[in-house]
Amino acid sequence: MAHLGSGISIVAHEKGKMIDGSGGRTDGPFSPERSGGLLAYQLIELCYSGKYTREQMVRKVSAEGGMYDYLGTKDAREVEERAANGDEKAKLILDAFIYQVAKEIALYGASLKGKVDRVIFTGGIAYSEKIVHDVYEKVAYLAPKAVVPGEMEMEALALGALRVLSGEEEAKEYL
Repeated sequence: MAHLGSGISIVAHEKGKMIDGSGGRTDGPFSPERSGGLLAYQLIELCYSGKYTREQMVRKVSAEGGMYDYLGTKDAREVEERAANGDEKAKLILDAFIYQVAKEIALYGASLKGKVDRVIFTGGIAYSEKIVHDVYEKVAYLAPKAVVPGEMEMEALALGALRVLSGEEEAKEYL
């Protein structure tokens, strides 16, 4: 599963369970607003440079990183449009994004011992035929693709809460 939104999450599922994954605010590809995985030594140097407070660093990696830090926009559609209209920096960033997402998907193919049933794209960026095509072109050897564009997090949370409240499922506590 490759969720392509304001954050990027790439997760391997086996028999209905998440077995490995990356994303959010700690690792994986950069996104429209998050830095993704960073080299530890360079991050440590930046944190102790005296240039930024702790709060500024947290914002820098979780809300003001990624495409926004490079190009001043959190809108992947704008980045794609700028690249198509000849903006070389936007093209470089878009190509790097596509490369990082494809590399991360391929990485989790190993978690499944190469037995991948489907590469599924979700999230707002999955509406981009170009981005999905370019990423999938690099990982098509893994499995057929499915595209389910859009953000459905709130609906999934509400349905999960309803299952717990109706007694259909027990609440789980994640530590």
